[in-house]
Amino acid sequence: MSKNLQIKKSNALVEAGYRLTLGEHRLILACIAKSQGQTLNDQTLYEVDALSVVDLVGITRQTAYEELKDAADRLFNRQITVPYDQAGETPAIRRFRWVQQIEYVETLGLVRFQFATALIPYLSELKERFTVYPIDDVVKMTSIHAIRLYELLVQWRSTGKREIEIAWLKKTFQIADSYKSISDLKRWVIAPAIEQINLHSPIQVGWKQKKTGRSVTHLVFEFSPKKPLKPKTRKTLSREEAKDLARPGESWDDLSKRLGVVIL
Repeated sequence: MSKNLQIKKSNALVEAGYRLTLGEHRLILACIAKSQGQTLNDQTLYEVDALSVVDLVGITRQTAYEELKDAADRLFNRQITVPYDQAGETPAIRRFRWVQQIEYVETLGLVRFQFATALIPYLSELKERFTVYPIDDVVKMTSIHAIRLYELLVQWRSTGKREIEIAWLKKTFQIADSYKSISDLKRWVIAPAIEQINLHSPIQVGWKQKKTGRSVTHLVFEFSPKKPLKPKTRKTLSREEAKDLARPGESWDDLSKRLGVVIL
């Protein structure tokens, strides 16, 4: 699968309430990226194979096989909830599935699936409000919360700041029952997600909490593009320093040329 592919989702889908495993999310992202330039629909039987995931994410072939098999077992029963407000109607919550059918072909190491009809407008009819980013921004992340938080932040790329209500974030990530205290949420969700975003994505994020009265009710994130490495002031990098700057599948020679430094 070629690099520099784009992920494009409606803002409503980015902010929807759902919970996926890392493997399930990678399957969805791989399909969106692989179908770049095409209009996604509910009639096509899309295919994502293990070798494509290996090439895209940089994981082992065995891990890719296991992730795809697990995704095929779980994804059919996953649901998405989004606020729905059509002119003249009372606002409601719409709930639908990701896929209408899915199968795992073990001998070929691939998943075939059709998107659910109700999902298509959130992936295809993106005339106005949508979020787009290169898939390379998230492929090295191993936390589903990091990927989702990154999407929520790049929605506000033009301002470099986003304030998120904690109750809304828990509902959106569907983790309210798992992390009831703010300390647990920060320790197990927010801090690891920010660490991965700062390590693997092109933005640098800082964050703080905000109180309403005596209770912490919001998290405030401020972010900006990372400053590019300046070859004039840094001529060499160790492989340990350079490995986190490498793109999936990129050789040391290619990385050295792209950064303009010597990798020792």
